[in-house]
Amino acid sequence: MKKIYLMVMVISAFVFSASAHSKSDELYQQLGGTQGIEQVVEDLLFNVADDRRIRHHFVDIDIVRLHEKLSEQICELAGGPCVYTGDDMVTSHTGMGVTRADFNALVEALQLAMDDNHISISAQNRLLAMLAQMHHEIVNL
Repeated sequence: MKKIYLMVMVISAFVFSASAHSKSDELYQQLGGTQGIEQVVEDLLFNVADDRRIRHHFVDIDIVRLHEKLSEQICELAGGPCVYTGDDMVTSHTGMGVTRADFNALVEALQLAMDDNHISISAQNRLLAMLAQMHHEIVNL
């Protein structure tokens, strides 16, 4: 799984860099618009709740707010009409002790949610590349 994740991240970084300056809502549309993104995030959070490796990070979290903010963030990153109104990633994750393994487990949960919602691999890769840019702000080695 690590090799697949690394390959996806490398390919995604290439795809992202090629399209980083686009203001198109193509990815937003490929993710199913606001409704599709909200469903992916909901499924992601269920996957996290089922994952013994990372669910402890979410025990004392306002899950409704988290769903709202993750949906906003993904919507905005994907070129949708949303505006992310949450905290920056450093503020949100300071003191959580998120490891690289935790980050990778969350990526796996997101990939599963996107698969379950029939998001194309190319759209998954584009989104993952955007989210990968936040790795250094989230992981507290």
